[in-house]
Amino acid sequence: MKKFMFLMLICAGVLVLSACTAIQERVDATAYERIHRQLMAMESFTTQATVTFISNNSTHVYETIQHARVTGEYRIEVTAPENVAGNTTVFDGTTISQFNPRVDGRISQTSTEAPERLEILLTSFVRNFVTSQEVSIMAAAMEEGLTTILEATIPGDHPYMTSQRLWVKNDTQLPVQMIIYDQNGAERIIVIFNSFEYNVNIEDNMFQVRR
Repeated sequence: MKKFMFLMLICAGVLVLSACTAIQERVDATAYERIHRQLMAMESFTTQATVTFISNNSTHVYETIQHARVTGEYRIEVTAPENVAGNTTVFDGTTISQFNPRVDGRISQTSTEAPERLEILLTSFVRNFVTSQEVSIMAAAMEEGLTTILEATIPGDHPYMTSQRLWVKNDTQLPVQMIIYDQNGAERIIVIFNSFEYNVNIEDNMFQVRR
């Protein structure tokens, strides 16, 4: 009986949106401390990531190269599929510029951010995790090894982006995947980190559109 109650307390303490049976491993507190320390020390990152957007009627998959700083600047270049390869969006801290090589190399500029684009960046997850009033920590075994899952709420009232989870490898502190859920708990955006580097030196010109 005591063993059963102990298991129930573990599940209740680490889960918000998942069932108890979803936990495959107990949270490793030491691993979480290393992961938390790494994420809090992140000043910039570079990643090659596969991003999947799921709507009610269709699914679109893009290969991307992302560069970002915690101060807000970012560069997202789409490398596949072929019909959108080369499309690039950059934010220099003030202005968002978009480049489409198939439209006479046209550059459009705006100061309005698309939340769907911003939330695919790991820097956005870290900000949400730190400021969220509701967070949870879980653990799971994946093909890549043991991972810690961090969950946070996304501010605002976007119906298709309510919460997000980040899977991070315990041994390397590298992110594996991030999933954004709608208000009903359905997956809406999936980011698979195929490669990832913390705290790379990113020159200012990376946040300018290069034709």
